[in-house]
Amino acid sequence: MNLKRTFGAILTVLGIIGLIYAGIGIVNRSNGATTLIVIGVIAVMFFFTGISLIRTTSDAA
Repeated sequence: MNLKRTFGAILTVLGIIGLIYAGIGIVNRSNGATTLIVIGVIAVMFFFTGISLIRTTSDAA
C-alpha cells in the first residue's frame, strides 16, 4: 500500500473526528468559541489535505 495514501486516509479520519468534535462542542456550547473555531479550521485543513492526497496519488506499482 502506498504511504501517501495511508497518510491521506489518516489525515481524513483525523479531520472527520475534529469536525465531529467541533460540531458537538458548538451544539452543547461546552467550550470557548475561539477553541472551537481553531479546532474546526484545523480539522477542515486535515480533511481536505487527506482527500487531496488520496485523490492525486497514483496507483503505479
